Amino acid sequence: MRTLLLVAAILVGVASAMSSPAEAQNYPWCAYYGAGEGGGGGENCGFTTFEQCMATISGMGGFCDRNTQYVPPPGPNGGTAHHPRHHRKHYAHP
Repeated sequence: MRTLLLVAAILVGVASAMSSPAEAQNYPWCAYYGAGEGGGGGENCGFTTFEQCMATISGMGGFCDRNTQYVPPPGPNGGTAHHPRHHRKHYAHP
């Protein structure tokens, strides 16, 4: 029984050492869900396209906006992406 526990502990240790650390989501669009009169609401910055974000909030209310924390992956242009200086919030009404 002790041998089995020792083997299990070693396997867990090896598996955790080999796993990669968790990374935060890095997507360019955020949905801000309708807060209503009582405040609250929610936020989800897990959308790769504006259309995907708008489809998610349709029927619920809220709006989509660019993720201000988004960092594009490095690429041929050195990781710089064109972001317009002014962006509008696009609302979907329930």
